[in-house]
Amino acid sequence: MKLSKNLTKNIDVINKILPIKKSFDIIGRDLTFGNTKGYLVFIDGFAKDDIMLWLLENLQNLPAKDTNINDLKQWISSHIGYIEVETFNDYDTIRDSVLSGAVGLILENQSEGIIIDARTYPARGPEEPDLEKVTRGSRDGLVETVIFNTALIRRRVRDSRLIFEMTTVGKRSKTDVSIGYIADLVDEKLLEDLHKKMDNIQVESLIMAEKSLEELLIKKKWYNPMPQVRFTERPDVVAAHLLEGHIAIIVDTSPSVILLPTTFFHFTQHSEDYYQNPLVGTYIRWIRFLSIFIAMVLSPLWLLFALNPSYLPEALEFIGPEEVGNIPLFIQFIILELGLDMLRIASIHTPNTLSTSLGIIGGLILSQFAVDVGWFIPETILYMAIVGICTFASPSIEFALAIRLFRLFLLLLTGLFNAYGFFAGIIIILIIIGTTKTFSGMRYTWPLIPFNGKALSNILLRKPIIEIKRNNKKYKDNNKSVH
Repeated sequence: MKLSKNLTKNIDVINKILPIKKSFDIIGRDLTFGNTKGYLVFIDGFAKDDIMLWLLENLQNLPAKDTNINDLKQWISSHIGYIEVETFNDYDTIRDSVLSGAVGLILENQSEGIIIDARTYPARGPEEPDLEKVTRGSRDGLVETVIFNTALIRRRVRDSRLIFEMTTVGKRSKTDVSIGYIADLVDEKLLEDLHKKMDNIQVESLIMAEKSLEELLIKKKWYNPMPQVRFTERPDVVAAHLLEGHIAIIVDTSPSVILLPTTFFHFTQHSEDYYQNPLVGTYIRWIRFLSIFIAMVLSPLWLLFALNPSYLPEALEFIGPEEVGNIPLFIQFIILELGLDMLRIASIHTPNTLSTSLGIIGGLILSQFAVDVGWFIPETILYMAIVGICTFASPSIEFALAIRLFRLFLLLLTGLFNAYGFFAGIIIILIIIGTTKTFSGMRYTWPLIPFNGKALSNILLRKPIIEIKRNNKKYKDNNKSVH
C-alpha cells in the first residue's frame, strides 16, 4: 500500500501496522520543521541518540523558506547531511525498516518518506573464539552483528569483487542474512542453487540462527551425523575460504558463519596449521589425523581384542585385561561413553568458577571410586580418557560429535556381535561417509574419491603459502565430473 500526501492518514495507517501505543519501545513523535509538519517513528534502544539529536536540531533550525519542500530528494541532499538515507513510498518498507532498527520520517504533502539508518545494536567486542584459539595469530572473532562481521572480513579482503548480498529469512523474525563471495572465484552454479533455496525457504523465524538456516538449506538423512557445512567464528578463516571460491553465509544475531561447499577434509584443518611454519604445521595436521582415527576406533578395537585374545600376536598380549570386573567390558564402555557426555553437558551448564572443580571431580575422583568398588577396570577408563582427549583434537565440534556417535555405534555392534559387528560397523560408517554429498553435489570424500593428487597433497601437507593456488577451479572441475 502506497503512502498518501495526507500526513494524518499516513500516521493512522502506521499506528495500525506498528503497535506504537501498545508497545512502550516503539515510539512515534509529532514534529514541526518550520512550515512543515512531520512524524518520526523509531524503536528506543536502536536509534543512535547523538545522531538523531544532531539531525533533528539541524532540521528544526532551518529557515521557514527551506522547509517548503518541492523535491524531496533534493531537499534531503541539501539539508540531511547523514550518510545512510533513502526514500520510500509504501507502508511495508517503513514497517520492516523500523523493526530492523532504522528511523522512519514522513512529512506532510509528500507521497514519499525518509528512512534514516541511524541504528546501533548491543554488541560485544570481537574477542577470540573459545572453540578456535591459536597460539599465534589474530585475536579478533566474529560477533552477533552482521555489519560488524562483514567489516572484519572486508578488512582482510580488500577486493572490489568481494560481494555481500543481503536478504531476509523468516516471516516473523525477518532475520538479516548476508551471502558473501568473490565474484570471479565463486562457482556460479553453486551460487545460483543457493539463491533458489534461499528464495524457497518458508519459515516463521530462524530460532537458532545459522543452525536453523543450515537445516533449511540442506536436507540430510537422520542417520547421518556428518556435518555438511563448516561453521567458523574467525574472520581470517572466512577470508581464506572466500579466496578459495567458497561462499560465506552470515546470519545476524550469530557469530558463526556458514561456509559452503565443505568436504570431509575441511574438518581436519585449522588456522593453527598456517600460523606455524610448514614442517610444524604438517606435524600438527598429522597428529590431528591420528587423533580423529583413534577417537573413532580405539575403544571398539580394544574391546574386540579383549573379547578375542587369540587375535593378538604374542608381542601385544599385554593389551587384554587381567580381570574383567563386576560389569561386562561392553557395558563398562557404554556407561563411560554416556558418563563422558554427561560430564561435558554438566560442564557447559556449570559456572566458570566451578567448571574446573567439576572436571577434577568427574575425571579423577569418580573414576577412582568406580575402580575401587569394582565397577570398572583401569584399562576401560584409560582408553576412554584417551579417546575423550582425541575427540576434542578436531577443530570442529560438529565433526567431533559425529565421530563420537560413530564410536558409540561401533561399540554397540562390537559388544553385541563381536568381530562381525566391528567390521560391519566399519563398512556401514565408510558407506555413510562415501555416499554423503556436499551442498554443491560433489562427493564428501573429495579429493580422495574422486582422486585429485595435487589437492590431496595440499590437505596431507601444510605447504608454503606461495605454493598454494587459491582458486576454485578444483570445485568447478569436480562439479562437472559429479553432474
